[in-house]
Amino acid sequence: MADGFSHMDDDGNARMVDVSAKNDSQRTAIVRCTVRLAPETLRLLKENALPKGDVLTTAKIAGIQAAKRTADLIPMCHPLPISYVDVRFTVLDEASAIDLECEVRTTYKTGVEMEALVGCQIAAATIYDMCKAVQKDVVIDGARLVFKSGGKSGTFRAE
Repeated sequence: MADGFSHMDDDGNARMVDVSAKNDSQRTAIVRCTVRLAPETLRLLKENALPKGDVLTTAKIAGIQAAKRTADLIPMCHPLPISYVDVRFTVLDEASAIDLECEVRTTYKTGVEMEALVGCQIAAATIYDMCKAVQKDVVIDGARLVFKSGGKSGTFRAE
């Protein structure tokens, strides 16, 4: 391993980390972000009156699909046997925003942080896609890991 970098070999070439010697453990990751909308766009979304249809159901399905396909998108990610993915939404009327949370679980040798990040961000991008006909300046904000458990590094909770 070149200078302690896990994704480089001794010659400095990119490589996938070998996790074959690691033990399986239950792992969970939760990522949150916010989509900021104009009040009128949020009203149309809540009334299911946007031109592209049911935004949150479509975004949920997109986020779940994305989490399951993360290894196809991020070159050094391991394909994982994902046992659970959920994308949850909280509509914030006063802030004219939607908080998203993507939770991913597995029992495997490596964690699911990347899967939760990809799932959350693709769900948010889907909201953008479905709202852009009525609002071009939708903002996707603050995607970050807020919880992880499992593996030798233990539990992490964002403050």
